[in-house]
Amino acid sequence: MQNWENKTILITEDTPMNYKLIEIILRRTKAKLLWAKNGQEAVDICRENEDIDAVLMDLQLPVLDGYEATTQIKSIRPSLPVITQTAFTFNNERAKSIQAGADAFLTKPIDAVKLIQVLQGFIE
Repeated sequence: MQNWENKTILITEDTPMNYKLIEIILRRTKAKLLWAKNGQEAVDICRENEDIDAVLMDLQLPVLDGYEATTQIKSIRPSLPVITQTAFTFNNERAKSIQAGADAFLTKPIDAVKLIQVLQGFIE
């Protein structure tokens, strides 16, 4: 079992139920979770908080979409892992995410085991 009590993960998700699901999956890791409800909020939080170890980024977001938010976060903190997630699984979504600077790409519904494995590769 992962013990990430000294890690901080920013979850960027505009849908409360989706956030809650990720929160439940990550609860047992003991990581500190932050919640951004839109892309601009995610960029601002990453700019202000040096302690973030990874970002989970939904792509379909209000104010600033996940692609643009990822690009801006990577321009501020190039080494911060950004993992994009979307229910839209068209082939170009993955390529567009990587082009925006994402380090990994997950599809929704989120697979708990896969989410933990991907995060583990970046924050341990």
